[in-house]
Amino acid sequence: MTEKEKSHAEMLYQPGDEELVADRAETVRKLYEYNRIHPLDKEARDKAIRKILGKAGKNCVVEQPLFCTYGYNTIVGDNFFLNVNCKLMDSGKITIGNNVFIAPDVRIITEEHSFDVKERAEGLEYTHPVTIGDNVWICTAATVLPGVNIGEGSIIGAGSVVTKDVPPRCLAAGNPCRVIRRL
Repeated sequence: MTEKEKSHAEMLYQPGDEELVADRAETVRKLYEYNRIHPLDKEARDKAIRKILGKAGKNCVVEQPLFCTYGYNTIVGDNFFLNVNCKLMDSGKITIGNNVFIAPDVRIITEEHSFDVKERAEGLEYTHPVTIGDNVWICTAATVLPGVNIGEGSIIGAGSVVTKDVPPRCLAAGNPCRVIRRL
């Protein structure tokens, strides 16, 4: 297996692999260009973001600046809005449904380092996919950690650290994030 295949299989892999380093460098180039497109040039922004993300549905708005690890591991549905200064740490897969709104400074993370000291010192890591259902709203400065699924219609409160799955149609908030009530 390649290191990229291992990462997608949630196996221990080496992100310093030559292919992955080259992919990240290409993403940095694309992000540099994207983040410098005039904010009012919607057509150029739409064209550029579709070259970064793995798939983008209709009416996809991604405000600048954006950071992602690879871009191609992130798939977003229709009517997607990602506000300013978000980070998509997509060494693993990030799948986002339709009608999703993500506020400023949100971080979605798929990677984690090994708990084993020797493996960690070698730079090895794992990825765990993140899935966000349709009609979700993630509020300002929330952090979604590796392996989390956020159910359809849920709201994640500002500043939350989402460490575990959130069921559908719930308001969840806090650090660690917990369900406050059903919606």
